[in-house]
Amino acid sequence: MSTNGRVALRAIMAVVVTAALVALLVWLNPSGLYLWLKAAHVIAVISWMAGMLYLPRLFVYHCAAAPGSDQSETFKVMERRLLTAIINPAMTATWVLGLWLAWDSGFFRDGWLHGKLLLVFVMSGLHGHFSAAVRAFAEDRNTRSARYWRIMNEVPAVLMVGIVILVVVKPF
Repeated sequence: MSTNGRVALRAIMAVVVTAALVALLVWLNPSGLYLWLKAAHVIAVISWMAGMLYLPRLFVYHCAAAPGSDQSETFKVMERRLLTAIINPAMTATWVLGLWLAWDSGFFRDGWLHGKLLLVFVMSGLHGHFSAAVRAFAEDRNTRSARYWRIMNEVPAVLMVGIVILVVVKPF
């Protein structure tokens, strides 16, 4: 099996094991289920944010590498693995667990959650933009400058600050 195949298989296995554990928790419905799912949500958010903060930094460095060079090919592998093994599964878990927690807690009536969901939608759109960039870099057709990616590197952090404030302070 190729290296890419092993990486994909490990990512799929991680998602399957995580889904099975979550399903088991829901089926057993222990008294602390909400707190376990909340902890899993926080872990998923941290993983998603780590990837969203690191990926555009890789793009900055990738811009300096000559297309087809060993360095460029290394960045392609790093970007693809980060996206497929960490960022995509973490975003999925964040959404699934977050929506369940909001539904279970009755937060869908609260204004702060509406604001948070708006910012998480924007973050998800940014995730899509980064995914398209991974494909563009993989095909040596990036058209963005390193300066653009330096600016984009800050966007997830700004969104994260807004999301955390809405969740913790609940201003409305």
